[in-house]
Amino acid sequence: MPEPTMIVATGTDGAAETAGTVLATDYFESYSVVGLLAVVGVLFVAVAFGAGRLLRPVVPTPEKLMTYECGVDPVGEGWAHTQVRYYVYAFLYVIFAVDSIFLFPWATVFAAPGYGAATLVEMFIFLGFLAVGLLYAYKKGVLTWT
Repeated sequence: MPEPTMIVATGTDGAAETAGTVLATDYFESYSVVGLLAVVGVLFVAVAFGAGRLLRPVVPTPEKLMTYECGVDPVGEGWAHTQVRYYVYAFLYVIFAVDSIFLFPWATVFAAPGYGAATLVEMFIFLGFLAVGLLYAYKKGVLTWT
């Protein structure tokens, strides 16, 4: 019976390294590239903001410090009543838009062999939660526009 052999690599200085050391070195080299890219990105943003701060003119006037929207001077108080129902409709839209995003990957996994029954049960549980939420919103009268 032949004896097991250890894989040995030679480093740049001629010293022998084991295969585990070579793999660890390769592993951390890939992360060093990601880290270097992150540092370059942060420096790029910092330099851009610093250049903008140094190059822009700073001449504060009362007109520039006044709050405005769309170029119209503010009139009256800053407090305004807002209908909450618009936010509720937006919230419901976001919920169902995000949930529909989950349906597309489910359809591709469902078609893969060996995942049919478990995936089908999981998706019906997911759709059941959505149906309960929609029924709750309907019972509370959220879906009626008045």
